[in-house]
Amino acid sequence: MLFISKFTNLAAQPLNVVLLLLCLSLIWGRRHPVHARKLTVAAVLLLALTGFKTLPDALLSPLENQYPEWATDDNLSRYAGVVILGGALESGRLSEYHQQPLLTSSAERMTMAVALWRRNPQLRLVFTGGEGELFGSGPSEAERALRFFDSMGVPRSALTMETRSQSTYENAVFTLELPGLDAQRPWLLLTSAWHMPRSLATFKKAGWNVTPYPVDFRTGGITPLSSYNLGEGAERWELLLHEWLGIAAYRLSGRS
Repeated sequence: MLFISKFTNLAAQPLNVVLLLLCLSLIWGRRHPVHARKLTVAAVLLLALTGFKTLPDALLSPLENQYPEWATDDNLSRYAGVVILGGALESGRLSEYHQQPLLTSSAERMTMAVALWRRNPQLRLVFTGGEGELFGSGPSEAERALRFFDSMGVPRSALTMETRSQSTYENAVFTLELPGLDAQRPWLLLTSAWHMPRSLATFKKAGWNVTPYPVDFRTGGITPLSSYNLGEGAERWELLLHEWLGIAAYRLSGRS
């Protein structure tokens, strides 16, 4: 499953398509110069268009806005706790070289969990995430998350950690198997807004009684055409394509 996920990541990166087109152009350069030039032009055009964030943001927005954003003062007394999906901490390989917790661009998955617990200390924080590297041998993401929660002053008595999962599906299934958790009680599911539709459907299919708590929003309103950034544009397309492929794969396999 992890291998498939990594292959999906490669397929979802537009810059990889640009690289493939340029490589084919070089290979066919001598025998088919006309085709090679066309491939080069296509690669350059794709590269240039990737920097415009307007289109990927417009397509990403419907994913993010399927479920409402919570207010900070909402009453959470009826919930047993918060299930936090991994993906907000840097790789185990990188974390081994540093003492402090290292967060990714999805840091709100972690910071909001702490904020919710501080306002509602009766909530149990359940973190789910294993080793995300294909050939990784470092600590699981749950172990790295524990370091973060320790630094934030969250007592270990408030935490439950799931250390084996390597996909959203495994997040749902492996966490369900943890002792002492009643999935039929109401839980908050906390993950990035763009990832919430697939995550919520997967957890509900697995038997969880979860309510979406989306965080880590990437869009808001219409992104102007003047907001051009090649790196950020490529990242937006990768995020969007990866999630679309994930949704399709999960529906076809019956996992959501």
